[in-house]
Amino acid sequence: MATRPKLPCRLGFMSDKTAEAPNDPGDWADTTEQRVLDEALRLAPRLGWNPGMARAAAVAAGLNAGEAQLLLPQGARDLAALLSRRHDKAALAALKALNPPPTKIREKIRAGVIARLDAAQRDAEALRKLSAFLAFPTNMPLALTLIWESADVLWRWAGDTATDENHYSKRAILSGILVSTLAVDMASGRESALKHLDGRIDNVMAFEKWKAGIKPMNLAAEVAAALARMRYGTR
Repeated sequence: MATRPKLPCRLGFMSDKTAEAPNDPGDWADTTEQRVLDEALRLAPRLGWNPGMARAAAVAAGLNAGEAQLLLPQGARDLAALLSRRHDKAALAALKALNPPPTKIREKIRAGVIARLDAAQRDAEALRKLSAFLAFPTNMPLALTLIWESADVLWRWAGDTATDENHYSKRAILSGILVSTLAVDMASGRESALKHLDGRIDNVMAFEKWKAGIKPMNLAAEVAAALARMRYGTR
């Protein structure tokens, strides 16, 4: 059975609250960290995704050193999590707007992956720099966590309610599909990505294959290979 990656202990003031309390410190954090992320996306193509870029983004967003440390104590790692969750949120909004929504599970998974690709494509240049950052061995647990979160968002949207081992195997398999398809999309374009996506879905649609899951090391290897492909744009 695949083991769910552990969530980072902090990675920013992550909150689902909306801006309904202007004086709420949590609201300040949510708004400000998104402003820093916007600056990071502007700077990353030139500076790369690294601690220096994170500091420059905080300064560009008007934060002093103390505020930056309070808001984003893990710097570039926090920004990586913010970007992934921004893309998850955008994909979920697009999926909820589908009319009519897909009804079959295969169609739901396909639509979910495509929506996530569309969200990521908006920040393709920054993502290439981020892929190099996440490929470092010390950042691989974060990469696994974030892709797992994305898969979980898509499965919950698709109506999955599994609580046994299928909960984990489904997310492990979709994580592999999602990250490999994103890599193809960035390296070879949408047509190739859709062919890859359809092939991967065909390979795992049988119930017993879903239930079987994949070994955690297989997923880690697939994520590492996909990050390299995103970084270098190899076909």
